[in-house]
Amino acid sequence: MSAVKDPVWLITGCSTGFGRELARLVIERGWKAVVTARDSARVADLAEGAEDRVLALGLDVTKSEQLREVVKSAEQHFGRIDVLVNNAGYGYQSSVEEADDARVRAQFDANVFGLFEMTRLVLPGMRARRRGHIINISSVAGFIGFPGSGYYAATKHAVEGFSTALAAEVAPLGLKVTSVAPGPFRTDWAGRSLQQTTTELDDYSETVGVRMAGTAQGSGQQPGDPIRAARAMIEIYEHANPPQHLVLGAWGVDQVSAHLRQTLEEIEQWREISVNTDYLAEEK
Repeated sequence: MSAVKDPVWLITGCSTGFGRELARLVIERGWKAVVTARDSARVADLAEGAEDRVLALGLDVTKSEQLREVVKSAEQHFGRIDVLVNNAGYGYQSSVEEADDARVRAQFDANVFGLFEMTRLVLPGMRARRRGHIINISSVAGFIGFPGSGYYAATKHAVEGFSTALAAEVAPLGLKVTSVAPGPFRTDWAGRSLQQTTTELDDYSETVGVRMAGTAQGSGQQPGDPIRAARAMIEIYEHANPPQHLVLGAWGVDQVSAHLRQTLEEIEQWREISVNTDYLAEEK
């Protein structure tokens, strides 16, 4: 099924980065949009001059009542939601051993459970119309667990698995699902938005410590362009057969491709031990 010509977009996390650039491009095209951020004042400017087709709303994706209210407002105002972009989320770095439990749980609430609930709220309308596209912003960390990002990677692995299962469930209903996995982009991820629990253990200085220092030093110098990323998301929306997985940035493509090849090689290397765990034919 081809894309809707005059789509209604609902985008979470539009105060900075991917969400803001995508919102700008969607609005510039004359499409309708619901743009959200925890502080609605930070997205109010996006609606200026286009108030008839842009709703700027406050949304903390960890708050169920706010999620329900945003979806209700979008459907009442525009009659439908054609594209959901689950973009809200943030990074947290720590060694696995030294992580702060409250911070880990808060990140799962934002990156995982908020995304899950928003998707559930939007699905009934899409399912009834037999059309819609859900774009979940994952990460290269959804494929690879880097030192210092174990819990962040766990949230993004969850998004990848969820997206794959969701795609299988809704494809027969005419709905599309794409998981977008950016590598390093010049957003606020490694700057203001990043949370860290600095490693104090010498045993992790050459793994977690080095990784965290590199993240800080590279902030603002990443090779990825958020505007080009936003254009790519619009392009896959307009494509008749969008991908289930879209990795963004040359570094990300190289890293994910190498990781998947290495994983497949390891599976094949240990194939004999793996397959010998089945019951023997005479034992069945």
